[in-house]
Amino acid sequence: MINHEAESKMFPNGMVPLGTSTFRFACHPGVSCFTACCRKLDMFLYPYDILRLKKRLNVSSEVFLQNHTRLSAGLHPYFPAVMMRMADNDEQTCPFLGEQGCVVYADRPSACRTYPLERAVDRASRRGRPQEYYFLTDHPYCRGHEESATHSVSDWLREQQLLHYNVMNDLWAEVDTVFAGNPWRGEGVAGRWQQLAFMVCYNIDAFRNFVHESGLLRRFRLDKARLRLINHGDDEALLKFGFDWLRQELAGLPTLCAK
Repeated sequence: MINHEAESKMFPNGMVPLGTSTFRFACHPGVSCFTACCRKLDMFLYPYDILRLKKRLNVSSEVFLQNHTRLSAGLHPYFPAVMMRMADNDEQTCPFLGEQGCVVYADRPSACRTYPLERAVDRASRRGRPQEYYFLTDHPYCRGHEESATHSVSDWLREQQLLHYNVMNDLWAEVDTVFAGNPWRGEGVAGRWQQLAFMVCYNIDAFRNFVHESGLLRRFRLDKARLRLINHGDDEALLKFGFDWLRQELAGLPTLCAK
């Protein structure tokens, strides 16, 4: 089926969405460039990426942030981005690159899972709901495109277990859209609310302590299943609650029901 909306949109640098087209790609130790893409990366980490990685490494979110990340300018000037910090070696490799490849492969970040695709989401779609597009990247060093394996976008998303990552990243994008409107109430850089927002999004263990110490959950009507997950230490449930709380407090959106 032809996507007429995609045909009518203007995409940057002549990029053309794949739609239902297929692409050739494979990544395995037999490809001559294997792990070449794991060096000198400018890789954004999203909140759900950090949940998965810190759990995989069995460290707190605070320790993960200190040991493996750096702050950078984001897509707008009102909230920083978190990026993976490369190892301090000559090749500036990813800190999770081992001799046989990625040592956190089952919990690798969404950017690694998505490659060689790039995802864009149009939140002003005429369809009345967000519309996603996928584009094929082709870096000169990558020989994976010369492999015979063929994929559709839907196959790739399923094979790389990206669907849930995309759901969580879309929730994060809704929060970052609020941040882009500079909702910090005149506090300036690193004011109280900006620090709270960073904690919610990236330092989930610190946010859990804040929730318990402040009694924040008692202020809202939460269904029993959701409350049970949060109280039993479910990071994802707590992150979703934090996103809802930020959108309500900073943008006045009706995401939570107060008691």
